[in-house]
Amino acid sequence: MSQVAGRRWPLAVLFDLDGTLIDSAPDIRGAVNELLERHALGPLSLDAVKSMIGQGVKVLVERAFRACGRPLEGEALENVHLEMLDIYGNHLTRQTVLMPAALETLEALHGEGVRLAVATNKPQRAAEAVLDHFGFFPYLGSVVGGDAGVAKKPAPDILLAALDRLGVGPADALMVGDSHSDVASARAAGMTVVVVRGGYTAVPADELGADRVLETLGQLPEAFETLRGPPG
Repeated sequence: MSQVAGRRWPLAVLFDLDGTLIDSAPDIRGAVNELLERHALGPLSLDAVKSMIGQGVKVLVERAFRACGRPLEGEALENVHLEMLDIYGNHLTRQTVLMPAALETLEALHGEGVRLAVATNKPQRAAEAVLDHFGFFPYLGSVVGGDAGVAKKPAPDILLAALDRLGVGPADALMVGDSHSDVASARAAGMTVVVVRGGYTAVPADELGADRVLETLGQLPEAFETLRGPPG
């Protein structure tokens, strides 16, 4: 078990955003369908859009257009991606709600001296707007978004950038997410990872390969004692 200045493992916890701290799928669906309507396509169902979330806005756009029978690539994809970013900013908190126990869990961990950050593929400004709206910022030491200039999840880069800003190494930290991208990025970074049920994943939570599956974020503090450090 790691220990620094009396604090037992973990010294830091990184959180995914969409599907982990917030249920933003209804807002994301609204943005996707507004974009598709401009191109005489759609609409897509909530379940369909949920299956497309997790690897950034450009991938979301590519998946949505492919699902409507009009695949995009190259310059066409770039142009529609920029169009989506403009729309997306108007669909951040209209229908989005907190996941169960999200704010209370971060408040409790912060009170215990755990360093906290959000590591998300969501664009930085959008992520910050949502976190500010729901009152997360007093508990966070860092927010690293998908346009931070490093590779998106499932690469480890966003997680490592967040840890660097917190001053904590991967072995002393835990990643909390809801999808394959979160698990894969944590594994690549050398971190322990847990997933929370009810997020955005086409694969059942128990099959994602995490070290622990939680019913809600409220179970996170009690899971520390059984996880007790990095894999291996």
